[in-house]
Amino acid sequence: MKKTIFLALLGSGLLTTPAFGQRKMLGSFLSGENDSTRKARLLLLPALGYAQETGFQYGLVSLASFYTAGDTLTRNSSVSGLVTFTTKKQSTIILKPDIWSKQNRYHYVSDLRYKDFPFNFYGIGAATRKADEEKLTLKLSRVSLEAEKLVRPGAYTGLNVSFEDYRFTDEQTGGLYETDRFIRDKDGGQVLFLGLSQIIDLRNTNVYTTGGTYLKFNYAFAPDFFGGENFSGSSAKVDFRTFKSYNTETVLGFNLVYQTIQGNNTPFYLLQQLGNDQVMRGYYTGRYRDRNLLASQIELKYRIIPRIGVAGFAGTGTVYNNRFNFGDLKPSYGAGLRYFFDTVRGLSLRMDYAFGEKRPGEERQMGFYLAFGEAF
Repeated sequence: MKKTIFLALLGSGLLTTPAFGQRKMLGSFLSGENDSTRKARLLLLPALGYAQETGFQYGLVSLASFYTAGDTLTRNSSVSGLVTFTTKKQSTIILKPDIWSKQNRYHYVSDLRYKDFPFNFYGIGAATRKADEEKLTLKLSRVSLEAEKLVRPGAYTGLNVSFEDYRFTDEQTGGLYETDRFIRDKDGGQVLFLGLSQIIDLRNTNVYTTGGTYLKFNYAFAPDFFGGENFSGSSAKVDFRTFKSYNTETVLGFNLVYQTIQGNNTPFYLLQQLGNDQVMRGYYTGRYRDRNLLASQIELKYRIIPRIGVAGFAGTGTVYNNRFNFGDLKPSYGAGLRYFFDTVRGLSLRMDYAFGEKRPGEERQMGFYLAFGEAF
C-alpha cells in the first residue's frame, strides 16, 4: 500500500536554538497560561513528503488569523494556504479566506485552487474494489466565492458562485476508467454554479465551538452555459452541527451532512465523494462516489490543559444513486490530539488517526490527518 507521509515542523527553531532557548520553547509549548491577544497571528509550517507516484513533495502550509474590528463580538477571521510541489513537476495551490466583518454583519468565504496531481480512481458506487484502483492525473482550476448577510440575529442569507474546470489523463489503458460506459465525461469539462444559502448560526464561536447549533442549506443551479457534454443541473447541501459542554474541559459535538447532485449525464467528477479530513475520516477521498451522500458523526473533545487536548470520534455514512440502503452504511472511528497555539481563540493544530471499513480480501481502510482547526 502506497502512502504519503508529511512532516510538519513548528519552524526550525527547535532544532537550531541553544539549550536555554529550547527549554523556553518547550515550556511555552506545554504552558497552561492563556497568552492570546486580539492581534493578528501567522503560523507557517513546512511540509515534506514522499510517494512513489509523485516522488519527493515539498511546500508550505500557512494560517493567518485576525479580527476585522476591535470589539469582542466580531468573530475571528482567517486565511489558510497550501503550496506544494513535487520532483515530478506536479503542484497544488490552495487559498481559502474566511472573513467576518464588524459585528458579524457579513461573512465572506472563498476557495481558490489549482491542482495538477495524480489520484486513485476506483469506480462509482458504495461497493468499489481496491483491485480496480487506477491512477489518473487531474488538472483542476476552481474559483468559489460566497457572501452571507446577517438578516436577523443568528440567521444569514448567502449568495455564492463557483467555476470549476477539470481535465483528466488516464495513466493506463484497458482499465475500468476506459471501459466502464457509466463513467461520463472522462476527459473533463467546465461547470458554473450559481447558488443561494440559508444559515442559522447560534454557535458561541466559529473556531473551537463549545456550545450552540449551526445549520446551513445551500441550493445551486448549473445552467447550460458551456454546451456540449458539460454538466447542467443542480446540487443541494445540508450541514447540521450542534455542541454541548459538560464542563469547562469536555465538549460533545454532533454533525449531520447530506449532499446531492441532480442532472442528466452527470460527470463522474461532480459526484459526491465519501471521505476527507472533516467528514468520514478514515476513507480515501473518492474511494466511494455517487449522486448522493449521507453521513453523521459525533466527537467528544477534552482539554487536558489549555494548550493540549484530545478527541475521540465515531460516525457512519455512505453514497448512493437513487435508493438509500442501510446495508451500505460504513463505519468511521478514531482518536486525535490537539495542540492549541492560541489558547483563547481556540486555534489548533489537529492530528487524527481514523479507521474505516474492512472489505472482504482487503486491508482495513484508515488514514492520518494533520490540519489546522477542528473537523466541524
